[in-house]
Formats: sequence, C-alpha cells, structure tokens
Amino acid sequence: MTDRQKNTRPSTPGTADVVVIGGGPVGLATALMMAKAGLRTTVLERGPRHLWEEPGFDGREIALTHESVRLLQQAGAWEFIPPAVICPLKEARVETGQFRHPLRFDTQGHGVEALGWLVSNCLIRRALFAAASRQPGLTLQAGTEVDTIRQGQDYAAIHFGENQINARLVVGADGRFSPTRRRAGIGAIIHDFGRSMLVCRMAHDSVHHNVALQWFDEGQTIALLPVNGRASSLVLTLEPAEIQRLQNLPREAFNAEITQRVGQRLGTMRLVSTRHVYPLKGVYAHRFTARRLALVGDAAVGMHPITAHGFNLGLKGQKTLVDAVTAAVARTGDAGNAQGLRQFERQHRMATAPLFAGTNGIASLYTHDGPPFRQIREAGLRLAERFTPFKKAVTGLLMDREPSTP
Repeated sequence: MTDRQKNTRPSTPGTADVVVIGGGPVGLATALMMAKAGLRTTVLERGPRHLWEEPGFDGREIALTHESVRLLQQAGAWEFIPPAVICPLKEARVETGQFRHPLRFDTQGHGVEALGWLVSNCLIRRALFAAASRQPGLTLQAGTEVDTIRQGQDYAAIHFGENQINARLVVGADGRFSPTRRRAGIGAIIHDFGRSMLVCRMAHDSVHHNVALQWFDEGQTIALLPVNGRASSLVLTLEPAEIQRLQNLPREAFNAEITQRVGQRLGTMRLVSTRHVYPLKGVYAHRFTARRLALVGDAAVGMHPITAHGFNLGLKGQKTLVDAVTAAVARTGDAGNAQGLRQFERQHRMATAPLFAGTNGIASLYTHDGPPFRQIREAGLRLAERFTPFKKAVTGLLMDREPSTP
C-alpha cells in the first residue's frame, strides 16, 4: 500500500451518544446540557475555531427572559457574560403610526425589577463556547462540513471528509435553512415577509430609561432596544432595496436619515457599530424528528423577530429535547429512542405552533398600512392598554417566569 493510499483511507469511526450539527448558541446549549446529563456529546461546526471561540459583532441584541437566564446559568454560560454588558429591560412599549397612545408593559405587580435582560448575541455565543470548552464529556470540532448522515436502526453514521462518527442521536441545530433537515427529507413552511432588517447600534443624546420601543410606523417598522449607556440597538425593517441603500449610505447621511426616521425621539443618532442586514423569513419544520434525529433552534422553528422570542424559544426547545432524551436513556439506555423523540416532538409542537401562527398574524396586521389595518391597530392598542388582565398575561409571557420565582 502506498503512502497516498494510507493517507486517504477512512479512519476508524468515532462514537458518541449525541452529535450536534451546528455550533450556534442553541446547538452549544443543547450539547452542554446533554454532556451535563452524562451523555458523550460531540459538536460539529462548519466555521473555523477562532470565529467560533470569538464571534464578531453581528448587530443582534437578544432580549433574554427570566427562564432563558436560568437555563444559561444551568448550562454554566451565564458566568462568562460580564455584568457590565447586561442591560436590564424595565419597560416595553408598542406604538403604531402617529397614534400617541402606546401599549406599555412593565414589571409593576410582578415583584421583579426587570422584564428581562438585553445581551449581544455575539457575547452569548462566546459565553456558551467558553462553558462548552470546559465541559467534561463534550468534544468541539470546528471546520467540519458534514457530507452525509445515514440513519440506521441502532445508530446514525455521520460522514465528514474521510471521517465518520456513529451516534445514537443526531441533533440538527444548523439554522433555519438547515442542511441536516434537508438531508433527512423534512420539509418546512417558509414564510417570506418580503422585507429585510438592518440592525446596528446607535448612540444618542437622550437617555432611554431602559425602555424598549416597537414602533409600527407607516412604511417601516422600528425597534429600539436599550443597551448600557446612551445607546440603543436599532432594528429597522423595510423593503430590501431600501435596506440595501441604507446599508451603503455614508455614515453622516445614515445618521441624519435614522434620526429623522425615529422621529428624533432620543435626539441625534450616531452610528457606533457595523451595519448588518438579514432577510425576514419565518420557518416551521413539517416535523421536528426522524429516525435518530431531532431538530432544535431555527432548524425547527425560525420565528419572526417581532415578539423577540426566537432565541428564548430555541433554549426552551433544547431543554424539552434534553429532558426527553435523558428520560429515555434512564428507561432504555438509548439516547435516540423513538418514544423519547416522539415525546419531544409533541411538547415542542404544542409550545411553538400557536406562537408561530400568532406571530405571523401580528406581523401581517402591523405591516399593512391600508386604512382598515391602521384603524384596527389603533383600536387594538387602546383596548389592550386598558385591559389589565391582558397586559398582565402578556407581561408574564414576555418574562417567561414562574409565579413562585423569587
């Protein structure tokens, strides 16, 4: 046998209880909790290790609920997020057009000081990687492009390059256009809203008082999310061509236009970060499981950001999966047990289907500017602001906190 033949011969397959494909925040959280449950876990990430370990700023600020913070603490990641970059959210306001009667949500009557906490997505990813790199029983493999997945009766074989790893369970956590989902033959509902989002960080003259604003103005949707200091994260939704124009606009012209677009609410706005653009598409997988396979995060459900529940829902979904898998292992010794996966499928569908449909409905209602829609929005905000039980229920949903939690 020649040296070349020796070098190209497939290596002996590795083994794991669980292989997670995709090292984003939900994928890493899943892997961490699987490993903490005593399951040998491997994460296969397509990107290079240095970008995985130190991800750059991507414009996104994540509004973490009380439950999400608890889950990050449980995963061991919260301690790696510096307190100075965590911004408490005291109040959330929803407005429409020039209608000056906002719908307000705050913590009054809930016994806590914050609805939630805002943290940059890149810092959450960095913290999860730091925790994962220290977790016994967890292997992180960067620069790995999966070629095929063969789902057998007793295990799944994952092939990448000349290598193979056999696992009792494969978890697809590789985004809303998941190659893992596609390889498994699982289709998805893809809702294209025909809009794009521009996200960046803006400094401003006035203080934000830790208030988040969601403003459905005519022809545009604006979110201003507070970050520590006199700065906010801007999320601007427009037609793709308009977003592209704004992305390429010189800094001074961009500052002037954004100041005008937000109605000078916080004084003069100044760009203090890079600008990032994302297409606005919602995704809902037809199934969340297949033989020895489960989908989590955006691979299962990619939410419209209007309710800020995407990452929080992803964290809850991975917890549902980990709980179902650990119960199946205790019962049968098999992480990919079909009954356990069916249990996860049922629970996650019940938790996500109404929210996905409702979010899409709200997005459609609040992004049409015709007379019937405008009047309906204004009447809805006025009624909701006066109906205390509704506001209390929505506030509880935004916080995602057990009533007995101190």
